[in-house]
Amino acid sequence: MKRNLSLFFVLFSLFAFSQVEEKKLDELIRKTIATFDVPGMSVGIIKDGQMVYSKGFGIRSMNTQQPMDDKTLVGIASNSKGFTATALAILADEGKLNWDDKVTRFIPEFQMYDPYASKEVTVKDLVTHRAGLGLGQGDLMFFPEGGPLTVNDVVHNVRYLKPKNSFRNTLDYNNVMFIVAGEIIHRISGLSWAEFIEQRIMKPVGMNSSFGSYSRAKAAGVTNIIDAHAPVNGKAVAVPHDWNETGNAAGGILSNITDMTTWANFLMNGFTTKDGKKLVSDKQIQQLWNVQISTPVALKNAYDSKFGGYGLGWFLTDVKGHQQVYHTGGLIGTVTQFILIPDMKLGIVVLTNQQSGVAFNTISNTVKDSYLGIADRNWLDTFKTRTDQQNQKYEKEKADAFARSESFRK
Repeated sequence: MKRNLSLFFVLFSLFAFSQVEEKKLDELIRKTIATFDVPGMSVGIIKDGQMVYSKGFGIRSMNTQQPMDDKTLVGIASNSKGFTATALAILADEGKLNWDDKVTRFIPEFQMYDPYASKEVTVKDLVTHRAGLGLGQGDLMFFPEGGPLTVNDVVHNVRYLKPKNSFRNTLDYNNVMFIVAGEIIHRISGLSWAEFIEQRIMKPVGMNSSFGSYSRAKAAGVTNIIDAHAPVNGKAVAVPHDWNETGNAAGGILSNITDMTTWANFLMNGFTTKDGKKLVSDKQIQQLWNVQISTPVALKNAYDSKFGGYGLGWFLTDVKGHQQVYHTGGLIGTVTQFILIPDMKLGIVVLTNQQSGVAFNTISNTVKDSYLGIADRNWLDTFKTRTDQQNQKYEKEKADAFARSESFRK
């Protein structure tokens, strides 16, 4: 198997770096979903303003066996955060908010655990993961699905979350503050977060098949939607939809590969729609795509990256000297990836219905390498080896734990 994968990548690397050779990419995707047991995947590539690739592979559900295509809707999870930040930028351009406005200007009752942070936290702090809350802190208020808490409940309960870090000291990825940001959008516009995203962003951009929430897609009668899948006893099985819409501003959007590549093209075209309407000013784009808080970068890394950090709703880094704007998204049973290299006019989108991050990284890294002129790396082989090693380690730890438990019985 390893020899076959290596040979495949030698052949794959021979195609022209300026364009994707469709048949070889098709083959890579099929090998990837088979290797990592991903039922379905859709992949889109934008280059120089043109969609050069947009396809679905596999099936959207193990239950129905229906095919996944370029119109199949997927919960893009935290890739929704870029939409929330864009919505705030639109309101900033309209003079309805400033990034440095205090949150209490819009939500007077808002409080954090720390009195100083309560008074000082700004709109910008909400969408940069730097307010002091820990990784995932507060998620149990809306995830898994089924809790009774509303957006207003979450906004109120932030005051009970004791921060992990000092205010504005470090990046700790957190969803709750994006929910607060979504509430600001609602209070300024009078629209729900989902309504604002659909009416003020998706419609003018041309994302005609996307929805601000799962419930809105179902209410519209859409059936071409994935089922999520997770590994059970070593095999992917369908799992129930599990997302409380209280968290929509952090991760609620449903979209497909056609619309997400349209979104990528819009962003790289200066946030300008196909009919020439600029939704966000250059001043605001600079805010969105400039590092607001830095993250460490390994001295040795795959793309010679020199910096890393988070802007407003976006991760930022450099790859071989080019700025990369990107995000990932993950829910139970689905992961997504969205990558822009603006100065190359290159966008790569991967949507899946299984929670294997190595699958989407295999595709995006290989495509990225092809455009960067890197011909000597086999990402499928690399990630398969890592996964096998992790599985072996897990099985050993499980066996050791079982052996210890048996010794206690004697």
